[in-house]
Amino acid sequence: MKISERRAHEHYMRIAISLARRGTGTTSPNPKVGCVIVKDGVIVGMDFHRYPGAPHAEVGALSMAKELAKDSTLYVNLEPCTHYGRTPPCCPLIAQSGVKTVCIAVEDPFAKVQGKGIEYLRSSGIEVIVGILEEEARWLNRGFSMAFKEGRPWITLKAAASLDGNVALIDGSSRWITGQSSLKRSHLLRAETDAILVGIGTVLKDDPELTVRLIDGRNPLKIVLDTYLRIPLDAKLFNEGKTLIVTSKNSSPQKMEELISRGIDVLQVPTDFSGKLNIKEMVFKLPSMGIHYLLVEGGPRVLSSFFEADLCDEMALFYAPKIIGQGKRIFPQILFKDMMEIPEGKIRGVKRLGDDLFMEVDL
Repeated sequence: MKISERRAHEHYMRIAISLARRGTGTTSPNPKVGCVIVKDGVIVGMDFHRYPGAPHAEVGALSMAKELAKDSTLYVNLEPCTHYGRTPPCCPLIAQSGVKTVCIAVEDPFAKVQGKGIEYLRSSGIEVIVGILEEEARWLNRGFSMAFKEGRPWITLKAAASLDGNVALIDGSSRWITGQSSLKRSHLLRAETDAILVGIGTVLKDDPELTVRLIDGRNPLKIVLDTYLRIPLDAKLFNEGKTLIVTSKNSSPQKMEELISRGIDVLQVPTDFSGKLNIKEMVFKLPSMGIHYLLVEGGPRVLSSFFEADLCDEMALFYAPKIIGQGKRIFPQILFKDMMEIPEGKIRGVKRLGDDLFMEVDL
């Protein structure tokens, strides 16, 4: 492939990926997909997938292109489907349209597609190019891929802390360490995820709503780790949206029945030798509930538990220019005895939010 041709493919694929991002927070558990159709150097059709059950990106782009799709090049960030789901498959429509070339960023990890779309298009006489901006496309749908390849959601640990790594004073007071800009960004993180998780300690102390309020966006599922079902029935998080309580098999049957009668989902999981909930068993059940992205908001013990269990793909850290001294640290339970044991992350981005710093770290 010539350099000029490669650059052109990357240019249009970048537009397709940009379109796909517009579905963030609305398409899950479906992947985020954008499509661009180009003929003679001109974009004649483009669209993105909006929500489950809505037309796929390829369908919208072909509808816009109409007869101009003949002998065109179609760019899509994820392999087109060949199976019937909520909507008909895209590959037959692409083949019937007369598209000459299809550029695909990545193969679909979903078993019902996984290479079958590429094979279908090639057998229909269409030139198929795979791997254009592959890394960017994989990152875009990292939760979708994680769910099908590893059987669990993509997990982000989120914390707001002082410069010396404390999330609260020694008595647990934490409102507010960071400023309004950081709070708004944290609500964006909520809107972009499928579920947010806290421990019962956070609920009992702060009585949070766990909703998206400072920006426009959907409310994710609220998950509370509550070993003994101590959650009050009048907790604010029950006022809006759906909630899942994760508890032990030794919790009160009466309290469980009362929660269920109020439309609240309850999931029982085993406990370990120390009496802690088996969070690994829990997270591997989440994809079957349509959860591909999980945001863990804490508190510190919960964050530590996920880190220790190696259930952390990235961290979203908000740092305020404050020194707390003796307080509640982000990871109070973690102890390393050798520097060689310490996992090393990679900083993906640092941004100033008002007087705070927002850091994204891949692990």
